Amino acid sequence: MFDDFKKVMTNEFEMTDVGQMSYFLGVEVKQSKDGIFMSQKKYPEQILKKFRMEECKLVSTPAEASIKLRVDSTRESVNLTLFKSLVGSLRYLTFTRPDIMYAVGLVSRYMEKPKQDHFMAAKRILRFMKGTFDHGLFYTHFQDSKLVCYSDSDYGGDLDDGKSTSGYAFHIGSAIFCGHQRSNR
Repeated sequence: MFDDFKKVMTNEFEMTDVGQMSYFLGVEVKQSKDGIFMSQKKYPEQILKKFRMEECKLVSTPAEASIKLRVDSTRESVNLTLFKSLVGSLRYLTFTRPDIMYAVGLVSRYMEKPKQDHFMAAKRILRFMKGTFDHGLFYTHFQDSKLVCYSDSDYGGDLDDGKSTSGYAFHIGSAIFCGHQRSNR
């Protein structure tokens, strides 16, 4: 099937077959007989350097377990451009790091008027990343892999508007391929 597709595309477009993909848009792809491993090992290193956190202390989770952030925080405002740059960088990293998706989604809610506590929550994700550069997604080559979905919600847990936050994660075999978090009315 893949060879047929490649033949059709080559006839239609000017193309060159460069072999198996190993690196694409910052995503490192390692293919083996056991499966495919995708990671962004270099990117978190670049983010830490960009935000001057190369020497930060490690934490074991990307967010505090009982974190409750609010839009109307009384903390000091932070540079909007800096905060958006940090959150945007973290959002791109969620492509191969579903383990940070909840924490990144949480700080993304405060893009309009970020305060110091929102910025500290975003920096905590960086502190978690420092100890997990080698993490990524490993897709095994199993024929009998099953599609599994997990979901959860907090039913009105947002302190600002009472919205519920729900999320889901799909995986086939050994790796998640789709995850999402959103606030509901």
